Amino acid sequence: MGDDQPIRITVIQPDVKGDIDRMGRWLSEEGVILRIVRPFDGDLVPRSVEGDGLIVLGGAMGALDEGEFPYLADIKSLLRTSVSAQIPVLGVCLGAQMLADALGGEVAVGARGLESGVVRVSLLEASANDPLMQDMPAEFHMPALHFDAVTRLPEGAVLLGTGDRYPNQVFRVGSAWGVQFHAEISPERFLEWRDEVPEAMLPLIDEQAREFTAADETISADAKNLAHRFVSVVRDRVASRKAR
Repeated sequence: MGDDQPIRITVIQPDVKGDIDRMGRWLSEEGVILRIVRPFDGDLVPRSVEGDGLIVLGGAMGALDEGEFPYLADIKSLLRTSVSAQIPVLGVCLGAQMLADALGGEVAVGARGLESGVVRVSLLEASANDPLMQDMPAEFHMPALHFDAVTRLPEGAVLLGTGDRYPNQVFRVGSAWGVQFHAEISPERFLEWRDEVPEAMLPLIDEQAREFTAADETISADAKNLAHRFVSVVRDRVASRKAR
């Protein structure tokens, strides 16, 4: 592979409504070539990453719903294989939950109910030297929409960021990071997900969408930084592999 070879990242999209949204544009700005795998549409989940990095996105299903969505088992297998091969991985919301479950952690319906809207994430001391999180503010806000939560991290995982409702907001295990929030989405996409919640909660979701829009200048800047940091992690891994 020549030095000018572009970075290639495989993106697993488990749900038709859960695409990579504006993060795709941010990654393209970095010269990244994305391969999007849509198992809900019949795409086969690869046995190993074809490229330099892996992103697993969110979805309306639960991380344990393999009976209804058999391809979730294939995604978990890919996550295990990728971490074993030291491939950089970013799991987003459901992707983070599947990462935790695949590596021996636990996921359950959140005891404190739905976490939605703009949530505050507080970084912990361990984030100071973390390759992905070290340039993020000590506190930042990101959009969220999830009923399930990571209730126990895998053995050896490092908790990097916590939240007010659910503590396991950002964690690293080996070469993989899980984030419980949705750094990839725009306010418009958040509003499109309103039919995933009970009807009685729709006014709350609409209000949260307005709050997201009002705060989006800062949210999008931090989310873009996170996306670019992940590309840097992938580039560093490629460079290290070439140097061997």
